[in-house]
Amino acid sequence: MHSDTDPTVSSIVCAYTFDRWPLLNKAIDSLLAQKYRPIEIILCIDHNEELFRLASETFANRDAEIPVVVVENRYRGRLGSARNTASEIAKGDILAFLDDDARADPSWLAELVAVFKQPDVVAVGGAPLPDFAVPRPHWFPIEFDWIFGCSYEGLPTSLAPTQRLIGAAMSVRRSALAEIDGFHSDNHDDMDMCHRLANRWPHLKLMYQPAAVVHHHVPSDRLTWRYFWNRCYTVNKGKVTAFHGMGSAANMAAERRFVARALRAGLAREFRAVSRGELAGASRSAAMVAGIAAAGSGYLAGTVQLRASR
Repeated sequence: MHSDTDPTVSSIVCAYTFDRWPLLNKAIDSLLAQKYRPIEIILCIDHNEELFRLASETFANRDAEIPVVVVENRYRGRLGSARNTASEIAKGDILAFLDDDARADPSWLAELVAVFKQPDVVAVGGAPLPDFAVPRPHWFPIEFDWIFGCSYEGLPTSLAPTQRLIGAAMSVRRSALAEIDGFHSDNHDDMDMCHRLANRWPHLKLMYQPAAVVHHHVPSDRLTWRYFWNRCYTVNKGKVTAFHGMGSAANMAAERRFVARALRAGLAREFRAVSRGELAGASRSAAMVAGIAAAGSGYLAGTVQLRASR
């Protein structure tokens, strides 16, 4: 329970496929079980009429107190536009976004809302922790858990300012998101939002709260070398267009800091592991270097492609 003076929260989930139907049910149920109760849950279905009909029937009377509002994406895009569709009808002071393949701890919203009690905070990110369908590969470096949309090694271990939030478990003041005209990117919507907020209000803070935990499902097909390399490449290739669209709001400070830390602290940790006889440390070291190389190659390819298109 919370008082009438506390901020209200609209929880938003976007879904597009029947493949995640069991996970979607867990996501919605986890929001209904929050200690800090949202005033509504908005489920936006992304261009899938059959899924929209099933979700409308299934969630219509899920909870007696919290309505689950099911809507269809009104725009042509994907995730970013689905989040815009939901945000435009939301009533809460704060918008809290949860991925359809993630389930929130009961204290997730309470942890996020507590940070918003600081008036100079405009957005707060939680910690999506990987929930692996199969055991984590021994070669996969913890610095690269961002590939799954999860928190990764190098992020703060306690409440602290940050430059980027992770879309699977982030929240923002509704008025601020409206002021920047919502999300401008489909594939990099969380990054785009963070850059635009920081550019619009440089005196306000984006905060990372690792105590606000959600469990983000990681299927087995995302634990392959092919997925690892391809994700590093394509994400950073796409960032070129996203940065270009941000104009003066764009900066690569977070990317430079990530690379520096991975090459310094990450490799040092793995070299120590090898010296103790843990040979998997060598595999993780190689994967880190390869991942950074793939990311750089992707960014270069995206730059060439953008220049050619112009």
